[in-house]
This record gives sequence, C-alpha cells and structure tokens, in this order.
Amino acid sequence: MRTDVRREAENVQQGPEIWIRGPVAPAGRRFAWVGTHGGAGVSTLAAVYGGHDSGRDWPGPVTPASVLLVARTHAAGLLAARRAVEFFRRGEHPPHLDLDAVVLVADAPGRLPRPLAQRLKEIEAMVDVHRVPWVPAWRLGDLNGTPPRGTEALVRLIRATAP
Repeated sequence: MRTDVRREAENVQQGPEIWIRGPVAPAGRRFAWVGTHGGAGVSTLAAVYGGHDSGRDWPGPVTPASVLLVARTHAAGLLAARRAVEFFRRGEHPPHLDLDAVVLVADAPGRLPRPLAQRLKEIEAMVDVHRVPWVPAWRLGDLNGTPPRGTEALVRLIRATAP
C-alpha cells in the first residue's frame, strides 16, 4: 500500500513555483466606503485610510462586502445615515453586504449643536459609529500625513477588516 501512495504522489503534476517579492499581507476582509449622500467624504476617507471608494453605490459582488457607511454631521447627513442604517436593519440591502459601522465626518470645526448631537445618539444606539474630526488640510486638498487624532478606533477597525 505504501508503494501505491508513493506512485500516486509521483504521478501528481506540480504547478509552477510562484515567488512573491515583498511582504504578504495577512488575509482578512476588505472594506468599502459607501456615502449616504453627496459630499459625505468617501473619496477623502478612501485616500487617507485606504479601502474601496464606492461613492454612493453599493459595492458589487466582486468588491468588498464589508461596508462603512459615510455621512457628514449636518442635519441632512445624519438623516441620510439613519435611513441607510434602517435599510440594513430591515434587510433591504444587497445580500452579500455586511454593515460594519457608520463613519461621521465633521461638517464644521467644533462641537455639534444639541439637536444634531441627539440625532447622533440615535444612530449610535443602532450601530457602531466612528467620528472623524474637521481637518482643515483636507479642505485644501492635502490628504498626506497620518489619520487625525481621535480616529484610532476607526484605524483599528480598518486594520482588522483590511487584508
């Protein structure tokens, strides 16, 4: 019996050797930024943090299945984010997608007015929320440098889902 196994092993054709130059990233889930409204900041976040820029479209079946919804912190942005989260909660999203979190990008420097802070709390009660502060350099188109302070939890989430 031993010789039969050895003969079978000898008859198996070997594929080509593949050499990879450079580090190989560990396997993991890739993620897509999806804007809940125009001007949410999807392209900026994709440029700064990495990931797939889906614009305002759902990622297709060959793009990342892990979704980070993006909205601004103004009234219309928070309403759009809430609607998109409800869409997921009702199961009306494409079946291959998973909602990981909502990422809210500051629409202005400083604290949120009380009515907007209340809307934010309502969203936080439904899903994980990560906030990105106002970054003056981004307004000028300077997307170089490290992610802003206060976004360490978002960076950890991205590293956990990105390959």
